[in-house]
This record gives sequence, C-alpha cells and structure tokens, in this order.
Amino acid sequence: MMADYGVGNLHSIRKALERSGADVEAVTDMGRLAGAECIVFPGVGAFDSAMGRLLPHREAIRGRLLSGVPALGVCIGAQILFESSEEGSSEGMGFFGGRVVRLRAERVPHIGWNSVESEDPLLEGISDRRFYFAHSYRCSPSGGGAAGWTEYEGESFPSLFRKANVYGTQFHPEKSAGSGLRLIEGFIRFAEGRL
Repeated sequence: MMADYGVGNLHSIRKALERSGADVEAVTDMGRLAGAECIVFPGVGAFDSAMGRLLPHREAIRGRLLSGVPALGVCIGAQILFESSEEGSSEGMGFFGGRVVRLRAERVPHIGWNSVESEDPLLEGISDRRFYFAHSYRCSPSGGGAAGWTEYEGESFPSLFRKANVYGTQFHPEKSAGSGLRLIEGFIRFAEGRL
C-alpha cells in the first residue's frame, strides 16, 4: 500500500512501482496501513503536513513496521520515520532513532544529481549510483540505521537508511532514471522475499 497522506508526488512513485511490477493501492485512510503487507511512504512535502494524517495511527503503523513488514520511505517519507524534525513540531513515527536536521550548506535546498556510497545489497548491480535529490533537511540517525552516504558542499550525510525490513532514501529513486528504477525493482524483489 502507498500512503496518500495529502503531500507528495504520488503519480511518479506509483508509475515507477507499477513499471517495476508492483501492484499499487494508494490509501487515504492511514489506519489501513496497520494491515498492509508492504508500505510505501512517498516523498515531497513538509514534515508536519505528512505526519498530520499519520499521527492518529502512529502506534499501529509503527507496530506493523516493527513486526517486519517491508516498507520504503522516499525523501519526506524517509524523514517521517525518524523521531522528530527541526522543520516542524510534530513527533515522527519513531521507527529510526534520531531526528531530521537542516542541511549545513551554503546552497539550500540541495537539488540535482549526486552520488550515494553504499555497500547495502539494495544497490547491488547498480553501477551508476547517482540519484536525484531535492531537499533542505536530512536525517541524522542515532544508534545505527545509516546504510549509504552522500557528500554535498563538504558535508557527508546519510542518504540511505535500513532497519529490519524498512528502507528510507533521502533521494528520489522515482526521478532517478535507470538507476532509480533498478533500485525500486530491487526493493520489490526484497519485499517479495519477505512476504
């Protein structure tokens, strides 16, 4: 299930998932995520806006993620998986420890193509590891979770996250051409192997 929490570009991520062989159902009732066999939290938007619809179901969704359901969070969809954000006042899902902080760069937002350094199996077979970024905030995990790194204006920050069966990407695989599609295909294979 793909969470339609009122923000984000659902069309691009839905098309990328379907093109990669996934059967996608977008839901506006966030309570339904507690019974999903796989969850996608799309990107684009602000932290508090994204969490507004999720907060009433936070514990049930968090419990589902902790139970091992495969999930993918993209950009703001990855950020909401953390405990809190400097961007807003809402609490996050709290699946990953840590918080979201503003990029410490001269040029913000960070928009454009950039490389991801990672040894995670999700990127296996992807030779071009340049992906499309569009963000002003980045995740700062505590207690692990970082699975890939990106350098921007001298700052190295985590850009790929994993805990149990949940992945988060600071970048937008759905806007990252062939490399992004291969990552999404890899996530679908990963998710199918855990169902």
